[in-house]
Amino acid sequence: MQLDLNLLTALDALLEEGSVAGAAARLHVTAPAMSRSLGRIRHVTGDQILVRTGRTMTPTPYALAVRAQVHELLHQVHGVLAPSRALDLTTLERTFTLRWHDSLVAVSGPALLTAVRGQAPGVRLRFVAESSVDTPELRRGEVDLEANASRPSAPDIRAEKVGEARLVILVRQGHPLTRAETLTAQTYAAAEHITVSRRGNLSNALDDTLARLGLTRRVVATVPTEAAALAFARDSDLVVTLPETATRSAVTDLGLDALPLPFELPAAPVYLSWHQRYETDNAHTWLRGLAREALTLSGTP
Repeated sequence: MQLDLNLLTALDALLEEGSVAGAAARLHVTAPAMSRSLGRIRHVTGDQILVRTGRTMTPTPYALAVRAQVHELLHQVHGVLAPSRALDLTTLERTFTLRWHDSLVAVSGPALLTAVRGQAPGVRLRFVAESSVDTPELRRGEVDLEANASRPSAPDIRAEKVGEARLVILVRQGHPLTRAETLTAQTYAAAEHITVSRRGNLSNALDDTLARLGLTRRVVATVPTEAAALAFARDSDLVVTLPETATRSAVTDLGLDALPLPFELPAAPVYLSWHQRYETDNAHTWLRGLAREALTLSGTP
């Protein structure tokens, strides 16, 4: 029997998306064409792969067992067939879409853009906002490179830890916390706080640390961006706790005071993430190197 590599690509998409429609959209084919591919895969494997349960499709035990293997096989195929032409940055014309945490865009974005423009003037960068929910754009190729504190768990997403961000306290000048003889975990927790969360969460890992100390802070509001949180802190007695790299300009431009946390808290990791399809892409590899350097020069690690 002759092996059709297109079926391997279709199987990978079906297992990742969990539906015919999702796999069709990912591979830019019609739903009927993907249905035919699923039929051929079922014939070749002797397994249903996806079975309907109510309104959704559920992978079979066999499909779950081979999912990681399918990912790896497809990755190896792409590596073998990928073109090995030398990269000419002076003539490269390409647009990269980057979904980074907004603080990383503010701190490291300018350095990255300067480096890109200096080496490849035909390259454009699209920085897009993070979503409030988990989205598949990285897998679908709609986002080229992510940078945030979350390490992806999907087997087809590559990730590299490029640094850490230490948290500090930001308050307005003259805030009661700045007048305390000794800032303690108790006085910190007793203040009123504002958090940053695109999902509207009123608690995060910092609250878990306080809970282990027997303390609970009072979070009175949450906002989706750090810029908004800093504005609240500037105009009120609210306390905001953010990565140190995001606070440097705020201390100068907004007249805020930065205070160290009065208790031990592990630094937040910073990860670069990309889909495995770009692992051997010369232009993408070049961009990852510049992004890594930009984050390092900005003091993230």
